[in-house]
Amino acid sequence: MKEKLWTTTFVVNMLLNFIFYLVFYLPTVVIGTMAMERYHASASIAGILSGIFIVGGFIARLWAGNNMKRLGAKKLLYIGTIIYFLFTFAYFFVHSVILLLILRLVHGLGFGIAATASGTLAGAIVPSSRRGEGIGYYALSVTLSSAVGPFLSMFLYRTSGFYSLIWLSALLLFIALVGIFFIHVEKTTDSSNSVDNKVHKKFAWSNYFEKEALPISLIAFLIGISYSSILSFMDAYARNIHLSEAASFFFLVYAITVLLSRPITGRVFDGFGDNFVMYPTYLFFALGLLIIGFAHSGWMLLLAAIFIGLGYGSFSPFGQAIAIRNSEAHRLGITTSTFFGFMDMGVGFGPFILGMFMPLLGYRNLYFASAILALLIAVIYHFVHGRHAKREN
Repeated sequence: MKEKLWTTTFVVNMLLNFIFYLVFYLPTVVIGTMAMERYHASASIAGILSGIFIVGGFIARLWAGNNMKRLGAKKLLYIGTIIYFLFTFAYFFVHSVILLLILRLVHGLGFGIAATASGTLAGAIVPSSRRGEGIGYYALSVTLSSAVGPFLSMFLYRTSGFYSLIWLSALLLFIALVGIFFIHVEKTTDSSNSVDNKVHKKFAWSNYFEKEALPISLIAFLIGISYSSILSFMDAYARNIHLSEAASFFFLVYAITVLLSRPITGRVFDGFGDNFVMYPTYLFFALGLLIIGFAHSGWMLLLAAIFIGLGYGSFSPFGQAIAIRNSEAHRLGITTSTFFGFMDMGVGFGPFILGMFMPLLGYRNLYFASAILALLIAVIYHFVHGRHAKREN
């Protein structure tokens, strides 16, 4: 008889994670555009505003991972969500780029603590016999938020302005705070599965990163950089080529593609192994970025969204599945944090890196360059994992 997966705690925790990532996307997608319009910020500064949030999140992930055993996942959920919630209101009082940069960094700390606690909790409460299945469903909360968040962000910014996104973010995080009350975990479960069952008094990289997950996490970092060209510059690019309305539906088409393709790609992944899914993932992603660069009409942007959904939308859950495959139960939280931490850092540093090239390349060439990067990632994947995958499976 199968162990129960869909408990109240699992469902609520999945919804909490969806909210955490949704609130990340809501301001992030348009923060660069807002700064350029309101404060006349450069493309490079706009990129930093998008990415510095994730830098704060990554710092917080390291702190949360090392304090998970001492404080427990549920307490860290409260700490992270409260910080995330309170600093959301600070956007109303910031009126300069410098203060906005500081706020984005601090705001990211709340996100990092909350998301790490949620990810570790997911690893702790999923039955060991259904770990792959459970983590796969949990990862869907990240994938869906990466579709719904940018769609809502661009739509509401265009129709209601930036502060409507802040009010929505505050409301969602208040709901998350209430939701934590419905999380029920035994005290020993909060921490036992997040780090090794020893009290770490000395600094050790193993407290923060899972060595076995580093190869696929490196790929996740590079994928994140490439995807950040969409996340951070799509809104400004769409305005530049007069396709803002089509761009607002880009992420909706992306989400539908992810939902429809997931059952098929999931069966292919389980039945034929990693490479049958992962290699096409990079090719589809590159093709989607290429089409964005060539886009002159709305239908081209929406066609690109389909390929991005098949590409980037497939990488996240199956990349995580590869990362956790050989993870011991008590290292599952660290492994999950390693994978998503690297992916988040790619998305975080990407806008800064790409923003520096923006004056030289322009928007279209930036997407062409990102497509080339996606193809290079396929080659790197082959050497760090792909050529070994057949033997592993």
